Amino acid sequence: MRLRLFTLLSIIVIVPAGFGAKFYRGPAAHWVNDSFAGTFYCIFWCLVCLFLMPRWNPRWIAVGVLVATCILEFSQISRAPILELIRSNFIGRTIIGSTFDWFDFPYYFLGSAVGWLWTARLKTRGSAPNAAATPADRRDT
Repeated sequence: MRLRLFTLLSIIVIVPAGFGAKFYRGPAAHWVNDSFAGTFYCIFWCLVCLFLMPRWNPRWIAVGVLVATCILEFSQISRAPILELIRSNFIGRTIIGSTFDWFDFPYYFLGSAVGWLWTARLKTRGSAPNAAATPADRRDT
């Protein structure tokens, strides 16, 4: 229960940060909006996965988010009608993106790494000690 609460609070913190990066209008705005914001995107999805599946290993959550995000980035090359329909509104563009850019990948790696560290920290701080946990469960957090 504590883990989910702390994870939800983390999501409440990361969402405004991510949208702030997406709508930032200062120096280097293009870079912050289009590339660096991907860092927050990956952190967000790591937190959502932990919230929905608190028993999952943070390392594998981060790897899954990284792989999914990279697949989504490559899907931006496609102009399939269904993808264009999804991209036709703000939420769709925010979730699946609209333009492919090789320079987004480092920020996906960074965001997944931070997401891994963040979720691992939440698991160690937010979970009450569990006598029933296996040694592998304790080691993997």
